[in-house]
Amino acid sequence: MELAQVRLLVSDFTACYRFYAGVLGLKPQSGATGGPYEKFSPHTGSAGIALQDRSMMAEVLAEVGDTATGHRSLVVLRVDDLDSYCAAITARGATLLHGPAPMTDRMRVAHLKDPEGNLVELQEWLLLRG
Repeated sequence: MELAQVRLLVSDFTACYRFYAGVLGLKPQSGATGGPYEKFSPHTGSAGIALQDRSMMAEVLAEVGDTATGHRSLVVLRVDDLDSYCAAITARGATLLHGPAPMTDRMRVAHLKDPEGNLVELQEWLLLRG
């Protein structure tokens, strides 16, 4: 078994596309800015995040057509230099909710939300610094 992706069901596909590609700097697979589906990959590693228009999935599972409420997901991305990455994404329009700050003695984090309210955690693993 292999994890192919984490998929987020979104209502405003275009705003979320701009966030993951333009703000976070992830690489879109096909460039389908209007949806209904797109997979994004970081510059390293094999894991991916995909967006799918909520109404498209509601055609298969009607219950997901309901308005999403509450925090339903937390997307975690590891970065090498948290301070530099946070400076870059805030310059591109991101608003940090927390951090950069220590979470444990092994990790620093920052938190923000995408346009749909999904939480995004940025992690810097201190043990990898050597």
